[in-house]
Amino acid sequence: MALRQDIGIDLGTASVLVYIKGKGIVLQEPSVVAIDKGTGRMLAVGEAARSMIGRTPGNIVAIRPLRDGVISDYDITERMLKHFISRVLGGSAFRLFKPRIIVCVPSGVTTVERRAVIDAAMQAGARKTYLIEEPIAAAIGAGIDISKPAGNMVVDVGGGTTDVAVISLGGIVVSASIKVAGDKFDEAITKYMRRKHNVMIGERSAEDLKITIGTVFERVQEVTMDIRGRDLVTGLPKTIGVASYEIMEALEEPVESIIEAVHGVLERTPPELASDISERGIVLTGGGSLIYGLDKLLQARTGIHVAIADDAISCVALGTGEALNNIEAMDQGVAGAESAAL
Repeated sequence: MALRQDIGIDLGTASVLVYIKGKGIVLQEPSVVAIDKGTGRMLAVGEAARSMIGRTPGNIVAIRPLRDGVISDYDITERMLKHFISRVLGGSAFRLFKPRIIVCVPSGVTTVERRAVIDAAMQAGARKTYLIEEPIAAAIGAGIDISKPAGNMVVDVGGGTTDVAVISLGGIVVSASIKVAGDKFDEAITKYMRRKHNVMIGERSAEDLKITIGTVFERVQEVTMDIRGRDLVTGLPKTIGVASYEIMEALEEPVESIIEAVHGVLERTPPELASDISERGIVLTGGGSLIYGLDKLLQARTGIHVAIADDAISCVALGTGEALNNIEAMDQGVAGAESAAL
C-alpha cells in the first residue's frame, strides 16, 4: 500500500462519500454530527449521528453542518472531515503522511464558499486541496467522455443543490445551480402532511415517504405507506395512510423549479451543442434523481431523451476518483502546499 494516498471526497449536504485511489469508494456516511452542547465534544458521526436526529435529549444536538450544498458550520465540517479521513486512512498513517484531496463543490458556489471548503480540508489534514465542480465529476462518473467537442447535459440532483450543466471539451459551457434538491423534497412533504392531514412528521419520516412511495410522475399503480406523526389537534401520536399521488402533489413546486432550471440552461445553450444534446439526451445523476418518474417528467417537458446514470448516487464520488488520475494537471485549483498543524 502506498504510504501517501490521494483522496476524492464528495462533500454532500446529505452524505459524504470518500474515494481512495486504487481502492474505489471506501466510505459512504450521512453528513451528520452529534455534539454535546455542554462540552462541545463530538459524540457520533455519520449513520450513528443520523439515527439521533429528532431523538436527542436537551444536552445533545444532531447537526448537519452543510446546508444547500455549502458549509453552514465550518468547525463541525472540519471535525467531521478529519474523522472520516482518519477513519479511511488509519490514525497513525494519516498523521504521518498527509493526503492530497480533491473535493467536489456545486457549480454555483462563491469564491468565499470555495475558500471555506479548501480551508476545512486543509485544517482536517490535507497536504494539498483541489476543487472540482460537481457536474464535471458527475459526468465523468456517469461514464461520459467529456473531452470531445460535443455537448453533454448533466442534471445532478443532490441533497442540497441541483446542478444543471452543458459540458464540452472538458469544461462547463452553460450551467445553473439551484438550492432545490432532496432536502427541499423532504421539507415539501413535511409541510404537505401538516397542511393536508394536520399531522407533524419528522425529517426521517419525510425522507422515508420520499424514498418508499415518492413520485413526480403518474404511476401505473398507486402505492401507499403508513406513517406515524403527532396529531396537531390532539397532540397525540397518530398513524395515517399516505398514497403516492399525495407525494406527487407535495413535490410539485420543488420539481417545477428543477424543470425551470433545465429549461433555462437549454435556452442559453449554443445551437450546435443543443443539437448534440437533442441527439445524445440528458443524463440524471445524484440520489434525488432516483425519485420515481423524474426522468419521465423531464423527458415529457423537454422532448429530449432522459436517462438515469448507473449508480447515480455514487457518480460524483466516482468522477472525483477518476480526476485523481489527473491531479498533477489541476494546479489551478491548488489551495496551498502547507497543511495546518492540528
